[in-house]
Amino acid sequence: MQTYSYRLLPGQDLKKEIEAIVRQEHIEAGAILTCVGSLTKATLRMANQSEPSVWQDHFEIVSLVGTLSTNGSHLHLSVSDSTGKTIGGHLLDGCTIYTTVELVIGVMTDLVYERQTDPTFGYKELTVRKKRRK
Repeated sequence: MQTYSYRLLPGQDLKKEIEAIVRQEHIEAGAILTCVGSLTKATLRMANQSEPSVWQDHFEIVSLVGTLSTNGSHLHLSVSDSTGKTIGGHLLDGCTIYTTVELVIGVMTDLVYERQTDPTFGYKELTVRKKRRK
């Protein structure tokens, strides 16, 4: 496994920055190993909902998990407010970093993640294949 570590900055969009890293590093099969930081805006798609939900407050990132690929990523974010109330869902564009985000990504160099439509529900779901050796 190859790893990358980043510090993202105030005002940046969390999802857009992750997508930029995936493109920049040509990540074909990766995963979020850890992420801590804070947000002033959280934009999530909740389970079985088509429209985003947006919250503005000061939030701590308590979890960011998911798979990464230039062929499509799938990320879930959980954040807590000043009382400890926690919300979570699909990470969308529009999550604004407050003070920092410390992000560690792991890359499986022998795999490729792709997204193919699963006929059961019609969503593009993960498929995994071994990378061809040169």
